[in-house]
Amino acid sequence: MTRFIAAIALLLLATLAAPLQAQQGWAGDWHGTLTIPGGQLRLLLTIRQAEGGALAAELESLDQNPGTRIPVAPIAVADGRMTFSIPSIRAQYEGRWQADSGRFSGTFSQGGNALPLDLARGAAEARPTVAGLDGRWEGIVTRNGTPLRLILRIATGATGTIAALDSPDMMAMGLQVTELSREGQAIAFSIPAANVRYRATLIADGSRMSGTWARPGSPDAEVAFVRSAQVAAPPRARPQLPRPPFPYRAEEVRFANPRAPGVTLAATLTLPPGRGPFPAAILITGSGPQDRDETIFGHKPFAVLADRLTRAGIAVLRYDDRGTAASTGTYTGATSADFATDANAAFAFLAAQPGIDRRAIGFIGHSEGGMIAPLAGRDNPDVAFFVLLAGPGTPTPQLMEAQRRAFGRSQGASEADLDRSVPIQRAFYAAAASDGDSDAVAARLRASVTDDMLHAAGLPSAERDQMARAAADPWFRYFARYDPAPALAAIHVPVLALNGGLDVQVIARENLAGISAALAGHRDVTVRELPGLNHMFQTARTGALGEYADIEETFAPAALDLIADWIRTRFVHGR
Repeated sequence: MTRFIAAIALLLLATLAAPLQAQQGWAGDWHGTLTIPGGQLRLLLTIRQAEGGALAAELESLDQNPGTRIPVAPIAVADGRMTFSIPSIRAQYEGRWQADSGRFSGTFSQGGNALPLDLARGAAEARPTVAGLDGRWEGIVTRNGTPLRLILRIATGATGTIAALDSPDMMAMGLQVTELSREGQAIAFSIPAANVRYRATLIADGSRMSGTWARPGSPDAEVAFVRSAQVAAPPRARPQLPRPPFPYRAEEVRFANPRAPGVTLAATLTLPPGRGPFPAAILITGSGPQDRDETIFGHKPFAVLADRLTRAGIAVLRYDDRGTAASTGTYTGATSADFATDANAAFAFLAAQPGIDRRAIGFIGHSEGGMIAPLAGRDNPDVAFFVLLAGPGTPTPQLMEAQRRAFGRSQGASEADLDRSVPIQRAFYAAAASDGDSDAVAARLRASVTDDMLHAAGLPSAERDQMARAAADPWFRYFARYDPAPALAAIHVPVLALNGGLDVQVIARENLAGISAALAGHRDVTVRELPGLNHMFQTARTGALGEYADIEETFAPAALDLIADWIRTRFVHGR
């Protein structure tokens, strides 16, 4: 899920080079810079000494959310190595002390991406100050008749004036704004990640700016930003979020994956009232590091699903992905096949619990989880059923090309726009699926994606390096070669496959058709497209990604009932 959409992307005073032993503690400010296709993002890590000598820290993204400090936990510096995790954004850092340069040199990992990051002692160099523009500015850019919301955030502080852009309808948040300038009433800035330049005139009272939004390969658009008197509303709990007291038991549990040393998964087990034995479902999240509730935009779909099933007499186990939230291990570098071993570790744990009918334990997988579940089933003949929620039914290149086009159309791209990037997409998947090590894959991508191809698609040249890193990622290399048909064909137990008719991430018609074809001749298969639902199984208007956060419903009740009734019909009769 989250690997396919835009996510959060995260310099000068350094100490003199000195032996590690000569450092007088690690408390204080450390700064570094992440280089991404959209530019450079300055990070400020502030370390303090906590009680008992332990270290505590906070991280600030100076170019995205200045003034917002994100808790870092845990953090440790030992034997020339700094490590820390940031659970709220699912990120990790590991760096080695470099005595010659007086800094830690290492890798910042988030959402399956690993970027080099050096941290030097001291505060970051300040940006220039641009007066009179601080605030939240709201605008709309129209592409091929589709209005897309824009939110420009400008703030001036000790590190200068910082600006960032959100595009909620494209699920792009915190895009770095560079070259912000003001000469009288003339305003200008650039957005490298979108390859956009904006030139505007500010009206006399400073409440509105209007100008030209220019992007190579697309017609110039007139865009006006209006300064808003309102600040963004704080996150709030969604109406369907289950609240105690619950008419069932909930236990916090942990279990190890014997096939992955260092991976211990933290989970919640919910059990219906009574002694059982109960049928049980294991929930498997979509792509990207997810917590046990599959939290996104304030929604917790797996908490809602677990509540509905447990109230229906079905035990549910849901767990944080490896290296995420309270689970240990490393997420970055793992493949869908590795995640399948986590699912089977969950199965083994659940099968050993009192009150569980070990003959009636099944997998419920959403998005990539609908791919992981059949993979786990190949090595686990005891799985009693499969529920595939927006699971893939076609080979990855076909799946992703259909997704790319559906995304593009929902965001106002024309067919000509979409056609221009076809050569890049083909080169991308060919490189990712090729043989050789990661360096060879990255080199093939860089050689096959030319400047002319990028220019024709309206992409900056820096995008090539990001694509090379993505193509060489072990998870993506596995995914790029994946055909779901063999794993699906090996299933011989009941299957329920559901897709929302408005899903723009896993297109319902072709993927459900692929699942049906792979399971042809199977005696107990239910395949259904649910009209009006999106990829998250919310009741939607268009299915576009920008609606996910706007919709108050977390999981359509009719879909919840369908899943619960399907399992109950097969495994709860007579209990």
